[in-house]
Amino acid sequence: MRIPRFYQDTAISIDTQLALDSDAVQHIARVLRMKPGDNILLFNGDGNEYQATLSKVEKRAVSAEITASTSPSRSSRLKIDIGQSISRGDRMDFAVQKSTELGMRSLTPLISERTEVKLKADRLTKKQQQWQQLAISACEQSLRTDVPTINSALAISQWIKDCDTDLKLVLHHHTDRRLAEFDQPATVALLIGPEGGLTEAEVQLAIDNGFHPVALGPRVMRTETAPIAAQAILQYLWGDLN
Repeated sequence: MRIPRFYQDTAISIDTQLALDSDAVQHIARVLRMKPGDNILLFNGDGNEYQATLSKVEKRAVSAEITASTSPSRSSRLKIDIGQSISRGDRMDFAVQKSTELGMRSLTPLISERTEVKLKADRLTKKQQQWQQLAISACEQSLRTDVPTINSALAISQWIKDCDTDLKLVLHHHTDRRLAEFDQPATVALLIGPEGGLTEAEVQLAIDNGFHPVALGPRVMRTETAPIAAQAILQYLWGDLN
């Protein structure tokens, strides 16, 4: 049986008692109905995984004794930063979740000319927090011991100009260039357009700032599908899916 695994946003030390946060309390006490003496795994993004035994389980409070730690090698050696144009409905949720499973380092929600979702600053902040929590949940499921960063939303022009990686790519179906044609990088930036695609001016701005247009094949993919397909290929070529 798989041992339940939880993220804790705090320092964790062996041979100490840790009071778990409210999300873990809810899941352990009310969903899984675990008992003192049951084992769990904890991580906090520092690259380690901590073995723990529940010492107290109440409806509103759960504590665990940290008994050991390991440093499993599950972080991708290929660091991928994604600039994802904000999309409607649950498409961003899908992109965040699956990109986390595939090992991305960070994702920045982008506001582009054809972005159809118009949110005020406070709503954008709330959405960022929701996407970060979604990434954490994906880490719990996928056994990651590091947590990708979901950055604050930026104008696409700002992200393009600030981007600093070994290889910078803009997905664009009006090109014949493929991912396998590039030399192996240590860090990669992926620029993904919205439902209506990037404008020619946005593509040109990316090219002027060192981005290479690249296509994933003969078909046009949805905005939430493109980053998943691109990352799978990148991880196969230069990461840890090969």
